[in-house]
Amino acid sequence: MEIDDTKENNGSTPRRRENSLHLSPVLPEASGFGLPYAPVDWPKKGDIWAWKVGRRVAITGHFLDRYLYPPKRLQKLVDSGRKRGLASKLSVERYVKLAFPDADINAFFASFSWKIPAMKHSLTNVARAFFAAPPDERAEVLVSDPQSDGLACKAGNKKCNSLFAEAECPSLVPLPCDLCCNEPRFCRDCCCILCSKTIDLKHGGYSYIKCEAMVNGYICGHVAHLNCALRSYMAGTVGGSIGLDAEYYCRRCDTKTFLVPHVTTLLKTCESIDSRDEIEKILNIAVCILRGSQKSNAKGLLNRIESAIKELKCGTSLEDIWKVKETDTVMSTDIFHNGNGELGPTNHQDLVDDKSCLEAVLSVSSDYRSEYLKIECEIDQVLQSLRKAQESEYKIAEEQLCSQKVYLRHLYQQLEKERSELPDRSSGNEADASLNAVLSRVNQIKYEVMRLKEMEEVANGFGRTPKGVLKEYFGLEIED
Repeated sequence: MEIDDTKENNGSTPRRRENSLHLSPVLPEASGFGLPYAPVDWPKKGDIWAWKVGRRVAITGHFLDRYLYPPKRLQKLVDSGRKRGLASKLSVERYVKLAFPDADINAFFASFSWKIPAMKHSLTNVARAFFAAPPDERAEVLVSDPQSDGLACKAGNKKCNSLFAEAECPSLVPLPCDLCCNEPRFCRDCCCILCSKTIDLKHGGYSYIKCEAMVNGYICGHVAHLNCALRSYMAGTVGGSIGLDAEYYCRRCDTKTFLVPHVTTLLKTCESIDSRDEIEKILNIAVCILRGSQKSNAKGLLNRIESAIKELKCGTSLEDIWKVKETDTVMSTDIFHNGNGELGPTNHQDLVDDKSCLEAVLSVSSDYRSEYLKIECEIDQVLQSLRKAQESEYKIAEEQLCSQKVYLRHLYQQLEKERSELPDRSSGNEADASLNAVLSRVNQIKYEVMRLKEMEEVANGFGRTPKGVLKEYFGLEIED
């Protein structure tokens, strides 16, 4: 590639030439069809390929993330490039060889420019220094930069996940974002979407959560501090319109992430830490996430964590804390059976000596998994019954309230008609009768409006509505 340093175009990087193609710099997340960044008339005349770039820019001024899309008629040949595009030269080469075994791959790449230059304001400071330096000193700029592999973080974070993202999973294309990601110092990979400050990777990055939801073939990828999410009521158990239960709600893509697996990871992280203060800090975050959850696995995990915090404050050694927790996980099988359905060995003799305790143990089925499944099934049935009961109550309330609404509308229409007929009455008796009818209709409307207000008390739920109201307006007999 040759660089033309003689002029610049609208604040962009210098125009480049490659294979006689004039390469105009483009904005982040730009897209287009055909030359100079995608093939034209290949493999047949009229076939026009599409291209798209991401947001990351190399220090040499071209986009790190660029995608190639085959023409529509070719997309069904190989499914790999249909949804997310071909994200690397290797994937393009594989596609071409698979779809057109006899094609000249070198001629294919020579027909367009794979590298796409970025507009000047999209470049990193190192990239600007690269172009500002004389040609014979540009190599020194590359060597002196600790990110000389070409990766860059908009927030200037040298430990940013984006520096390693492409090597780890090159097929995941980030969700286009023209909101927070348009901010000059915001990086979706290492900046909290709620406070915009960088995340901390200490102890495996326990303090943040990454949204890995797939949205229309793209990965969201935005991160948030757990503390920020908890303070913003976007994590943990939250009622209202969001309705979270030990979950995280991503503000960018409106997707919920179940947090129990994340808390389990936090617990494992604590077992490898020697600092009691750090362990307590992590466990407190876990408690905030799980507190109030109605999920059985979240409740069990919360009990385990709260027990660990108590022992931590009592000065129990870290080794003993985690050892006790490991014992809890297998306690059921140790007590109730030893592989043949009988009581466990003599280390539970104290329990056997107490007759009442022994009877309590024998009264419980040895197949605890089966018992647990029965309990889980019962809970599901209760919840389904509750939902059906609530739906039934809703239908009753809807029917009666709508009926009252229609009746009031009829009364208002009658009142309007009777009022319009008042001036037409000439004799005194007729005028008095019409006026009395109007006044009577007004009183009737007031009475029905009062009845409607009483009916509206069901908004608090049938259980909190006075029994007299339920009986009179909804025909429900509630026993004491």
